[in-house]
Order: sequence, then C-alpha cells, then structure tokens
Amino acid sequence: MHEGTISAVRARAGKRGVSPYAEAAIRRQIERDSLAELIAANEEIHGALTPDEIAAAEREMFGPSRPGAEHAA
Repeated sequence: MHEGTISAVRARAGKRGVSPYAEAAIRRQIERDSLAELIAANEEIHGALTPDEIAAAEREMFGPSRPGAEHAA
C-alpha cells in the first residue's frame, strides 16, 4: 500500500486502529461490487433503464421537488 494512503488511514482511523477501518472499507467495497453485479445481471435480462425510468424512480423515492430534479434527463 502507498505510504500516503497508509498515513491517511492512520489519521482517519484514530484510536479504533487501522484494521477495523480497513475491514469497514473492504466490506463497503464488497457491497458495492455485489450491487454492481446485481445491476449488470438485471440489465442483461431486462436491458438498461432509460433516463425516463430513472427519473420516475427518483420522483417515487424522493418526491417531485428533489433539488436538481429539473435538470435530470
């Protein structure tokens, strides 16, 4: 691992230590990888979501007045 990365991790990890910090980071990455695999499998079966489908889902989740929603396409 690059020394600058190690220093940044040590600074952020503080008293809890590097190992628990690294463990949490690795778990997050595994979750992201798993989600990416799930999305890819879904897109292989159903095709990619269209911008309109994404906008509709965002409206359903966040409501019509989500900041920046007027710029979504």
